[in-house]
Amino acid sequence: MNESDDDFASLFEASIQAKRIAKGQTVEGAIVAIGAEVAFVNVGGKGEALIDIAELKDADGVLTVAVGDRIRALVVSTEGGLTLSRRLARGAATERQLEDAFHGGLPVEGKIEREVKGGYEVRLGGQRAFCPFSQIDIVRNTEAAQHLGRVYTFRIIEYKEGGRNLIVSRRAILEEEQRASAVEVRRSIAVGAILTGRVASVRDFGAFVDLGAGVQGLLHVSEMGWSRVSDPSQVVTPGQEITVKVLRVDDETQKIALGLKQLSADPWATVQSAYEVGQVRTGRVVRLTEFGAFVELDPGIEGLAHASTFAPTGHSKGWARSVTVGMAAEFEILSIDLEKKRIGLALIEPGSTRAAGAARSTEVIDTREAEDVNEPAEPADVTTTEAFGSLADKLRGALKPREK
Repeated sequence: MNESDDDFASLFEASIQAKRIAKGQTVEGAIVAIGAEVAFVNVGGKGEALIDIAELKDADGVLTVAVGDRIRALVVSTEGGLTLSRRLARGAATERQLEDAFHGGLPVEGKIEREVKGGYEVRLGGQRAFCPFSQIDIVRNTEAAQHLGRVYTFRIIEYKEGGRNLIVSRRAILEEEQRASAVEVRRSIAVGAILTGRVASVRDFGAFVDLGAGVQGLLHVSEMGWSRVSDPSQVVTPGQEITVKVLRVDDETQKIALGLKQLSADPWATVQSAYEVGQVRTGRVVRLTEFGAFVELDPGIEGLAHASTFAPTGHSKGWARSVTVGMAAEFEILSIDLEKKRIGLALIEPGSTRAAGAARSTEVIDTREAEDVNEPAEPADVTTTEAFGSLADKLRGALKPREK
């Protein structure tokens, strides 16, 4: 047998294989080659089928399969070989094909014709189907009218009464595409990356940002701005497109931490040149605690006026009565710690040129530090011996008979 005989035998076998497979049948096979316009699928024996390359790409035009991957598809033609499709075209959907699509899990095209109670009426070829509102999209609370007249790809999730009662879902298709794309999106997310996303929701503790394919990261309220943010909704709103920086990625929990303030200059970079101990600055009280008041000196730069720096009031917490959130006043800088980003402050009482409690506070701190330095870690042996010796002498004296 020569080479031409081999070719003829292969073609004959392929034609026999094609005859065994009927139009409208669901088949499964492995991709053996991918070309510019079509891919070749081995559906058993020596039979190979063709499928349009466009059906193997996602919404962004990215190929979602590789050579060796197995796919399920519908036979749409047997003339001159097998032609496959991974979705059932709307105009060619027969009752038998719809049933095959249901059992094979194949997508089917449908047109949304009108809104009905609880959802939409969808036309699948010569059949009518029902799509609940909850199954029309991944995004909830979309306007119902925006889907009318549109042609979408659906999955048949219920097939009853011989096809007279069909329920379809577009959301199932979108979620599958999203899961496939999410793997690639996560691979592209690295610490330090600058990404553009869309705000999915806003909570009291921050906002969740969709980075693509349903992959979300948390933009915590503390990372929204260098100045203290009390209400995240004043910084971002749902649906808003924002640029963020990836701060942390936890591969185990799949959690992604994002930052917004990191895209602007850190105001603390100017502290060393613009601030100095003894300087008096106007600040605004932004928060009160049991141990003092936090004061904003410049946007993103806060200092702490410790409770001990306020003038004596005769009450342990009396200092807080003279300080209110939002109050603007002059404060003297007592200390600066650039490494820990801390600034110590003291309130300057009206009519005074110096912080009222600053001197007292400094003296107390100095005294404590001196006591810590002078106090030995452990008592000396000689001190202990002398103490016991002195006590023994006193006891002997007490027990000695008194002279008459």
